[in-house]
Amino acid sequence: MSDIKRIETGPRMSQAVVANGIVWLAGQVGEPGASVADQTRVVLEQVDRLLALAGTDKTRIVSAQIWLADMADFAEMNAVWDQWAPQGHTPARATGEAKLATPDYKVEVIVTAVL
Repeated sequence: MSDIKRIETGPRMSQAVVANGIVWLAGQVGEPGASVADQTRVVLEQVDRLLALAGTDKTRIVSAQIWLADMADFAEMNAVWDQWAPQGHTPARATGEAKLATPDYKVEVIVTAVL
């Protein structure tokens, strides 16, 4: 049985969990009220930071789920994503529309990576 490593653990959740060579990140959100592009940039910076703490990087992401408060923002989010995503190493990805934790959040990203 392998050890479980929890990163930035709080009373409700951990920002990342590593087990059996897999890294699961909690949903990452940006600054409330900022533009979709700005929130996406902050989210992806957080993803990079958490993956580094786990011992991996964005080239090792195998799956991404993106939730937008409004699918009308799909192109704006994708413009930032496409600049960030490592070509040749892009993950399987799904994007959907959902009511997020607060109306000030416009985008949330959840990723799974391997070590």
